[in-house]
Amino acid sequence: MDVSTTGIPGVLRIVPKVFRDDRGYFKETFSASRYAATGIPNAFVQDNVSMSKRGTLRGLHGDRRMVKLVQVLAGSAFDVVVDVREGSPTYARWFGVRLDANTHEQIYIPAGCLHGFLALEDGTLLSYKQTAEYDPASEIGVAWNDADIAIEWPLDGLEPLISGKDAENPTLRALGLL
Repeated sequence: MDVSTTGIPGVLRIVPKVFRDDRGYFKETFSASRYAATGIPNAFVQDNVSMSKRGTLRGLHGDRRMVKLVQVLAGSAFDVVVDVREGSPTYARWFGVRLDANTHEQIYIPAGCLHGFLALEDGTLLSYKQTAEYDPASEIGVAWNDADIAIEWPLDGLEPLISGKDAENPTLRALGLL
């Protein structure tokens, strides 16, 4: 697999080897020993899948205990990571990338970062592993449109579809994190 860094320390782009033939393809989406050899030694304890229609925006969500490994299995998404690790030199900066089922790219998100995504196609299937089980008491929610973060979502004139819970997320400033 190919692993590359991003503008946020600890956030990695991973492209697994894909073996193609006239039947389709095969890929290994995770191997503890292979990932540990690249510096990703985490024990993942929960897998999640979300299916979204075009224009669905989920996030920004985080949990200071939790590392995530994200990939798109069908469709495509604009995936975003926001660094909210205390003392980080890239605090409140974001990294965004288009993930899709054809490129097979994964994003490794270290603990202390926020995550969100915008589904770019109907039927976008996003899968992610996490190192801690979901606990609502540990979750951090931040407004997807926080002006201090200023994420450039590729909405192309669309009004995003947002859950009631996400619509109520406060800004970093309102949380006292800026």
